[in-house]
Amino acid sequence: MCQASAYCSLRIRYMDDERYGMLAFRPVNQYKEGLLASFLHQCYAMLLSDEPLFWQPEEEKWLQFDQDVFNNRKTIGQYVFITCLDEVEIGFASFNPRPRPDFGIIGHNCVLPSYQRDGIGKRQVMEMLERFRKMGIKQARVVTSDHPFFLPARKMYLGCGFHEKKRWIKGPDPRYDLVEYEINL
Repeated sequence: MCQASAYCSLRIRYMDDERYGMLAFRPVNQYKEGLLASFLHQCYAMLLSDEPLFWQPEEEKWLQFDQDVFNNRKTIGQYVFITCLDEVEIGFASFNPRPRPDFGIIGHNCVLPSYQRDGIGKRQVMEMLERFRKMGIKQARVVTSDHPFFLPARKMYLGCGFHEKKRWIKGPDPRYDLVEYEINL
């Protein structure tokens, strides 16, 4: 169950209804290990099912990320927040401010499938950008894939004001480039 943090109201379409809810970004230290890996597994379920050769090896990385966050709550964990709509956990975001003040890195931006396409991922990005600004970070960077699955993410980053910086082949699926975006803060 979600508890205290930054709030904003949000109107979303849920199933066939429109409803209002309170969106909150909460510290990860209130939650149990396994939550982040579970969210990632649910969000990437289609890729895991349709293209297991390329995407199933990522699950081990998600488990390691989850363990790293929860075993290091005062360091890595302080740069992860859980997103709640009302009292329901619906996603999370992670970021890395260590290269500051030159730039910060946006990591995972994960919203459960039943809550996607309602602007929640964009709100998470805007929250990370605001946190970077408060830290005096001058630029934010993010990397995603050119795989068609990630088209909504690429559009979202452009919609947040990012621009494409470069591409390279190195990701889980060698058929698709990785794309780096950046925005000056």
